[in-house]
Amino acid sequence: MSDLFDLPFEEEEPEPEPKPVPTPVAARRIFTVTELTVRVRDLLEEHFVDVWVEGELSNCRLWNTGHLYFTLKDSSSQLRGVIFRSALRYLRFKPADGLRVVARGRLSVYEPKGEYQLTCEHMEPQGLGALQLAFDQLKQRLQGEGLFDASRKRPLPALPRKIGIVTSLDGAAIRDIIKIMTRVGLHLVVRPARVQGEGAGGEIATAIRAIGRVPGIDVIIVGRGGGSIEDLWAFNQEMVARAIAATRVPVISAVGHETDVTIADFVADVRAPTPSAAAELIVARHDEFFDRVDRLRQRLRAAARARVQHTSRRVHMLTGRPALGGYRGRVAMKARRAAELSHVLAAALRAGLAARDRRVRQLQQLLAKYDAGRRLQEIRTRLVSRDGHMRSAIAKRQHRARVRLSASAGRLDTLSPLAVLGRGYAVCWNEDRTRVLRDAADVAAGDAVRVTLARGELDCEVLAPRTSRRT
Repeated sequence: MSDLFDLPFEEEEPEPEPKPVPTPVAARRIFTVTELTVRVRDLLEEHFVDVWVEGELSNCRLWNTGHLYFTLKDSSSQLRGVIFRSALRYLRFKPADGLRVVARGRLSVYEPKGEYQLTCEHMEPQGLGALQLAFDQLKQRLQGEGLFDASRKRPLPALPRKIGIVTSLDGAAIRDIIKIMTRVGLHLVVRPARVQGEGAGGEIATAIRAIGRVPGIDVIIVGRGGGSIEDLWAFNQEMVARAIAATRVPVISAVGHETDVTIADFVADVRAPTPSAAAELIVARHDEFFDRVDRLRQRLRAAARARVQHTSRRVHMLTGRPALGGYRGRVAMKARRAAELSHVLAAALRAGLAARDRRVRQLQQLLAKYDAGRRLQEIRTRLVSRDGHMRSAIAKRQHRARVRLSASAGRLDTLSPLAVLGRGYAVCWNEDRTRVLRDAADVAAGDAVRVTLARGELDCEVLAPRTSRRT
C-alpha cells in the first residue's frame, strides 16, 4: 500500500476571486423621539391587548384623581401599572403593598417618560378570593378602630315595644319576623331596602339611619335570609358597619344562616343566627319580662300574707295577757281626749288667725292713705286731665285766630292793588318809577314811561299825549 506522501504532489489551481456585488445603500430614516415612542406604543398595544401578569404589588399610590398607580415586581423585574378610577371602583378588595396579585390589562407606553406600563382593567389576589380579602381587610381596620369592642355593645331593653326592621319586602325573612312577633302584639316599623346587588349597601345604610330617627324605636333588626358570600356582600360593606355603629338604639344583626358571618354581625350589639331567631330573641325578652313580673307579684302577695298572719298572731297573743286587759277602753278614752284637745287647739288657732287678719287689713288701709304710688297716680291723673283741657283751649284759640286771619286776608286781598291789576288794569310810571302818572298832560311826546301789569312791566315811549275831559 503506497504512502500518501509518495503520491505526486500537484498544486491546485487557485479559484478566481468573486467580484464584489455592490450593496444598495438604503435611504436613512430619522425618527423623532415622539415618533419612535408612538410606533413602540402602537406595536405594544397591537400585540399585547389582553394579558395576565402575576407579581407582587409595591409603590401603590392613590392620586386625588381617583386613579391608582402601582408597580408589579418579581425576583428580577418590575412593571409599572395603573388602574383608572372607572375600573378601581369595581374591585372587591383594596390593593396594598406586599400583596401578590394577578392583573389583567393591556400594555401601553406612557409617552412623556417613554416608559411602558400595564393599564390594568381587573385584578384579583393570588391564592385568595377578592371578596374574602376585602372582608379580612375591612374586619382588621374596623377592629383596630374599636367598633367590635364588647364595651361599646348595648344590651337589649327589658321590654322592647317598638321594633324597627330593615330588610327586603320580597324575602321570607320579613314574613317570618312578622309571624313570630304578632304573637305578643309588638309595634313593628319596617323600612324596606334591597339586600343584595349593586347599590344594596347604600340602601341598607340609609334605611338604618332613617329608622334610627323614628321616635320610640327600642330595637332595630337588620337582616335577610341565607345565600352565597356574593349575595350577603351588602352586609360586609363599610357604610353599613358605620351606620350600625352610629345608631342610638341597639341593633340585632340577623344575616343568613348560623354558619354565615358578616361584618354587620361583628359591629351589631347582638348577633342572631337567622331572622327568625332575632324575632324569637325579642319575643323571649318580652315573655321573660312578664314572667318576672308575675313571679314578683306572687312573691309580694305571699310576703304580705305572711306578714299579716304574723302580725295577727302577735296581736292575739298580746291581747291574751292580763296586764293588757281593757286596753281597748283606755285607748278609746285617750283618743277622745286627743280629739277634744285637737278641737280646742284648732279653735284657738282660728281665732288667732282671724284677729291677725283683721289687724293686717287695718294696717293695709292706713298704708293706703300714705301710699306714695297711689298719690302719684292721683296727681298723674289730674295732670293728664289738665293737660287735655289746656290742649283743647289752645286748639280753640288757634282755630279762632285762623278764622280772623282768613277774614283779614280776604279783606286785604280785596283792597290790594295787585288784585286790581289782576282784573286787567295797569299802573303807569315815569321813567325812573318815582311818580305814578294820572294825567296825560304830565308827559310829552318822546317821553319814556313804564307800565306795570299784573305779571311783569313794559318800557314804553309816548308818541303823542291825548287829554280828555271827564263828563
